[in-house]
Amino acid sequence: MSQDSQHGKWCISSSDDDDDLPPSGAAPSKPHRSPNSGQGSHSSDSTPVSKLEPVTASAVVKSEPVPLVIGSEARQSAASNQLNPVKYESSPSLAGKRKNEVLDGPGWALSDSDDDHDAGEKGKSPPRKRSPSPKAKKAKVEERPPSPHGRFYYIDEPEDFYEASFPSLNDTYRFYLNKVTGLDKKYNTGALHIRDVLSPLFGTIKESVQFNYCFDLAWMVQQYPPEFRDRPVLIVHGDKREAKARLVQQTQPFPHIRLCQAKLDIAFGTHHTKMMLLWYEEGFRVIILTSNLIRADWYQKTQGMWMSPLFPRLPEGSSGASVGESPTFFKRDLLEYLESYRAPDLADWIQRIKEHDLSEARVYLIGSTPGRYVGSDMERWGHLRLRKLLYDHAQPISDGESWPVVGQFSSIGSMGLDKTKWLAGEFQRTLTTLGKSSLRPEPPIHLVYPSVDDVRTSLEGYPAGGSLPYSIQTAQKQLWLHSYFHRWKANATGRSHAMPHIKTYMRASPDFTQLAWFLITSANLSKAAWGALEKNNTQVMVRSYELGVLYLPSAFNMKTFPVDNKPFPVSSSSSGFPVPFDLPPTCYTAKDQPWIWNIPYSQAPDTHGNVWVPS
Repeated sequence: MSQDSQHGKWCISSSDDDDDLPPSGAAPSKPHRSPNSGQGSHSSDSTPVSKLEPVTASAVVKSEPVPLVIGSEARQSAASNQLNPVKYESSPSLAGKRKNEVLDGPGWALSDSDDDHDAGEKGKSPPRKRSPSPKAKKAKVEERPPSPHGRFYYIDEPEDFYEASFPSLNDTYRFYLNKVTGLDKKYNTGALHIRDVLSPLFGTIKESVQFNYCFDLAWMVQQYPPEFRDRPVLIVHGDKREAKARLVQQTQPFPHIRLCQAKLDIAFGTHHTKMMLLWYEEGFRVIILTSNLIRADWYQKTQGMWMSPLFPRLPEGSSGASVGESPTFFKRDLLEYLESYRAPDLADWIQRIKEHDLSEARVYLIGSTPGRYVGSDMERWGHLRLRKLLYDHAQPISDGESWPVVGQFSSIGSMGLDKTKWLAGEFQRTLTTLGKSSLRPEPPIHLVYPSVDDVRTSLEGYPAGGSLPYSIQTAQKQLWLHSYFHRWKANATGRSHAMPHIKTYMRASPDFTQLAWFLITSANLSKAAWGALEKNNTQVMVRSYELGVLYLPSAFNMKTFPVDNKPFPVSSSSSGFPVPFDLPPTCYTAKDQPWIWNIPYSQAPDTHGNVWVPS
């Protein structure tokens, strides 16, 4: 089957049937291999993953410490390309040719060996080892915590990269970007690294909980200040079977770490929520973010977070679910989200939250938890939760039909054969809701997702695409979607060359100077994350755990949020919202193609002189 579009022609075998479901994570397990084997899970950051066990020393350069292999097949491919890069000059036309890949006009064709990609490892030909390029970079002998992405492109952070004094922050919105190694210092002023977040400058940690999708526990422990590294940590994860066993193995050197497995009772769901709960001697704090707990996610990617104020402890005898509530009912909703796990290990944390005053929270919590919901429960989770909040609390705008919706994400699920199947028929209605107006406009929708050239010219080069796991199998079924795509450009924040793992959604004025609302979340553009209606719209089914926070102007005594066009260096007096990319978005040209991780790119070198040859 082949399809042509302005964004290229791709061919895959006819055995790849149309299927709205993501690749199965429940396929029988197969022997795990090193990154160079090309074997892993067909997965995105928001779809099922079969996490691989650590590779053997023989699979990597001898001088390189054994890397911890974590994440989706796209991330595995990034690891392979970094551990064993293919230089552009070694074969400019078809460098590192594998699996009978051939050039076919402006696009790519995949051989029939890619049959039945949804059936686990069925039909895969034996893996081939890449012949090392004579000009491949040599690894440095150095001591670093094991990393899932190798270290060939790592450069040391400058001495002043981490905060030694209280950072200069704009606390109006409490929305922060991460620090990026390699950027001009001014673009990191007011941004936060995980070491800053866990710093004693923000409180004396007694215990913490880390909710996430990917974990490198040895690296995570090193991010806590030395005086906090033996404090109890609870890890909330979604791993099962072999992946869970490998996570258990990671905990062995750390007796202070306990594991809590999230229940994933619906196929193809993941535990994708990223949240920290920090219990201090001085109070309690919640951080909702987009970064996995692996070094690569805090290195040269654009990430974001909402950091709560320090919530004080309530007076003795006055604790409870409704005491210390905020105008946005943040406390109620956080407790409801935690209770949805049905996990005894979270009982103490639920009680601790009840004992604290969360009245200073000014954001609304939007979570997804796996299940099928009917009646009023349909509005508890996913995009129908967002729709309910926008209906109840957003302010109608007289010319609302001209206010575009902007969605920005790092992974894309299957949307269906045309836009009416989910995007326009369901999700668009949510994103365009503004108050109780009966008007149902259809404003423009701009979807921001990096192009191939955005990835190629990034700080990481092609391996940055390992965190943008849009597959050819999904893309070729929904070429209609690509007409919505806009480039990742973030010159105002200095992050144009730091590829996004952040996910944001917003409604902007026609001139992009005002926002009607803004959302930061772990949820990518997928039905698994946001939920999909079933049974003639009488039921909604959600597959995954996700979490984000919604900013509405009314909670900040504003009618709209002004956009801060130059958020760096940070000014504590700015009232503008620090949108993490440039507005207005830049539409793809006829020559632009969306980044697709599992096809090769060898016609132009990346910023490290290498080409992309997926494993």
